[in-house]
Amino acid sequence: MKPEFRWPTAGARVIAGARVIAGALTLIAVGVQAVASATTYRLAREVSLPGDEGWDYMTFEQGGERLFIAHGSEVLVVDTRRLVPAGTIADTPGVHGIALAPEFDRGYVSAGRSGTVVVFELKTLARLKEIKTTGENPDAIIYDPFSRRVLSFNGRGRNATAIDPQTDTVVGTLALDAKPEFAVSDGKGRIFVNLEDRNSLAAIDPQHLRVISVWALGGCEQPSGLALDSAGEHLFAVCGNKVMVAVDAASGRILGSAPIGNGVDAARYDPATQLAFASCGEGVLSVIRIGESGALEVVQSLATGRGARTMALDERSHRVFLVTASFGPPPPATAEHPHPRPAILPGTFRLLVVEPRPGVMPPGGGKVEP
Repeated sequence: MKPEFRWPTAGARVIAGARVIAGALTLIAVGVQAVASATTYRLAREVSLPGDEGWDYMTFEQGGERLFIAHGSEVLVVDTRRLVPAGTIADTPGVHGIALAPEFDRGYVSAGRSGTVVVFELKTLARLKEIKTTGENPDAIIYDPFSRRVLSFNGRGRNATAIDPQTDTVVGTLALDAKPEFAVSDGKGRIFVNLEDRNSLAAIDPQHLRVISVWALGGCEQPSGLALDSAGEHLFAVCGNKVMVAVDAASGRILGSAPIGNGVDAARYDPATQLAFASCGEGVLSVIRIGESGALEVVQSLATGRGARTMALDERSHRVFLVTASFGPPPPATAEHPHPRPAILPGTFRLLVVEPRPGVMPPGGGKVEP
């Protein structure tokens, strides 16, 4: 709780100035220490959602209220103001991700099983067309405002497909010779993508469809989620060996690392609070900041729910959204699926809403000097 200061009444005795200053500084120091040590975020709500299939990436409509959730063979849209379903984009088999291009009133869905990108109208959610990708299993998908292109990153195709949203046609392919995972755009002519099977990160030029650099992520195994602090030009990659690494976006130099939970799949960065997040399937949301010394520091490890491995962030309200379900025993192993996931119990799919605790300002971080 922040210390409260009151002006003395007219009849109150005036205390010596030095003592007032000393007392005020003491109170401020105590208040800052209390905020820094307080539990910053809380799991505020759990909301039941329809459907019993698996899920993948989530995308929040920044500046709006809608949350897009990849869910089985459709995209579920949630009104985050009222926390109720607001529509669906159907027939997206094996859906992985959702990219939003508001300047074109378009959204793009990577449908992994059909090898297509499904185009929908952003305002109405009406399904418009399918675009065949130039590689198998389109997974992560983003819109780059600099090149005004949509890029789908194709896991088994080991490449990326570039789409022009003005015509909704494929305009090129970028070979990566690696399995791409999540990608982020800096809005200035570069896109960064994790290369999962190479334990590395690539910087690419989306306009000319060329790889600029490939950087090894030392100490990071099987990088999945990726977030960007565009102001400080720092990348935050989350890794299968339970670490988050910070990377200088100009040089690719590793700046530090911090422990996170197990089973991570997504990362996000809040520019206002200067905090990075890692959503981990073991049921932990790891909250990380850059400390004054430049090292990564764990601010909080918040219990969420087993399976809550993907997330989205509303940068305006600072709320973090995750989804999960309850699980039964896994089905028998097969040659095609030697390590099957546990079965989802019907009627248990739900949205988790994480928010800053009332009266507690999330502590921001310092700068990492390259």
